[in-house]
Amino acid sequence: MHDAMKSRLLARGISPTPQRLAVADVLLSKPQHLTAEQVHARVNADARKVSVATVYNTLKLFSEHGLLREVVVDPGRVFYDSTTDDHHHFYDITTGELSDIPPGAVNFARLPGVPADRELEGVDVVIRVRPKA
Repeated sequence: MHDAMKSRLLARGISPTPQRLAVADVLLSKPQHLTAEQVHARVNADARKVSVATVYNTLKLFSEHGLLREVVVDPGRVFYDSTTDDHHHFYDITTGELSDIPPGAVNFARLPGVPADRELEGVDVVIRVRPKA
């Protein structure tokens, strides 16, 4: 798997340093939603020592190169999603878990027009849920 991850990074123009490979191995190995803190803890659980700053810089780099999606659920909570296809999310406010909404399950009848000097990049929907009272 290490060679496959190295090839995946190289294909996106990213130099596969040991730290970047460690983050990639944790986050890009399967579909998941993790915070930077969760990535840091999992990377360092395997006796690898990668700093928090390196994890944040690597997540930013991976996002900029299309390997991850940043999902902002509130100003203090950002998840990194290894599934980059267009889709939306449920956010459980009690457990702090983010989960995918199946593609096509959210439909819009109409979107507002964008300013003339702009183009639409995408639409991200986060639906907040909690257990029934």
